[in-house]
Amino acid sequence: MATLERIHLEIVRAVYEEGSLTAAANTLHLTQSALSHSMKKLEDQLGVDVWYREGRTLKPTEAGAYLLTSALRLVPQLELVEERLRQYGRGELGTFKIGMECHPCYKWLLKVAEPFLMAWPKVNLDVRQKFQFGGLGALFNHEIDLLITPDPLFKKGIHYEPVFDYEPVLVVGPAHILRQEQSVKPQQLTDETLYTYPVESERLDIFTRFLTPAGIQPRRHIPVETTEIMLQLVACNRGVASLPRWIVDEYTPEYQVFPIRLGSKGVAKQIHIGFREEDIKIDYLNGFLSLAQEIYKAKNDDR
Repeated sequence: MATLERIHLEIVRAVYEEGSLTAAANTLHLTQSALSHSMKKLEDQLGVDVWYREGRTLKPTEAGAYLLTSALRLVPQLELVEERLRQYGRGELGTFKIGMECHPCYKWLLKVAEPFLMAWPKVNLDVRQKFQFGGLGALFNHEIDLLITPDPLFKKGIHYEPVFDYEPVLVVGPAHILRQEQSVKPQQLTDETLYTYPVESERLDIFTRFLTPAGIQPRRHIPVETTEIMLQLVACNRGVASLPRWIVDEYTPEYQVFPIRLGSKGVAKQIHIGFREEDIKIDYLNGFLSLAQEIYKAKNDDR
């Protein structure tokens, strides 16, 4: 009977990630002949080809694509198990892997991370913003233990906790024509250059909750990676930006910018923390949730 081993999964994943047998062999510290022999033996035992050649490129067959999907899901889980066991052996509780689908939330996370690390000295913290299958897929596949997102996708086996409310606003500079307005209508942005974080329009509140329902597009939409550069551009009247009000409030002493409500009633959003239901009894996960909620409550009490 053919035996599918972990090495086969690692080889398939490495070939996919590195692009060739040679590069995959180097990554796995194998010779190319040993790698090829291992996969050829598996193909012979199963009676199915995993790859076919297209010029110099290896392409997965239908069976190979299925094996690759399984490898991308299973290998990270096996690596997680091994790492957790090593950490237990070192007297640590583990590495808490946090995934983020929210650009400005990194600044918020720093406020939670410091007291968390002080309270849980035997737990390491790892923050990730790029995932193989998106944030929810990373959670299901154990690439991360917790997901911070403004747009939760409710699925069986995943639990979400709201940790703070926020209001997306339009940000303008001191000389902007809208500077004195309390709120803005979508039509008033048709001639504007709009700066946002580098996220798809389909996931930006100013589009999904404000502009797109009104059938409006700004004259230009320019993604900007950093909050500071975005605010400098706005302060110099190069355009307008879309940011959470709490971010604008924190930077107001440093940059002369002004928040304006999107529509007469504004837009209400929440940041959620999602985690696997099976992990709900993990002490340090609950400790992180408690700290996040306490910090948000304290901030509101100070207002």
